[in-house]
Amino acid sequence: MGKKAIDKQVGGAHYKDDGIQPVVFSHSRNLPFIEGNVVKYVCRHRTKHGVEDLKKAMHYIELLIELEYGTDATKTKRG
Repeated sequence: MGKKAIDKQVGGAHYKDDGIQPVVFSHSRNLPFIEGNVVKYVCRHRTKHGVEDLKKAMHYIELLIELEYGTDATKTKRG
């Protein structure tokens, strides 16, 4: 039998050396797509695309703010 999907990484090894892969963490916490991508990009910025990955994470956070709280990020519905 071949390797499990979770034991493979296509396109590099930037997640393999971490204590827990971002996909495993995100799945275990039931994070939706956008939050999972924030975790992914923050975790890999030092070993893959640097500032570009952090900008991607920021973009996903901006999207989340707009989608969850509307375009006025100063108003929150939870606090």
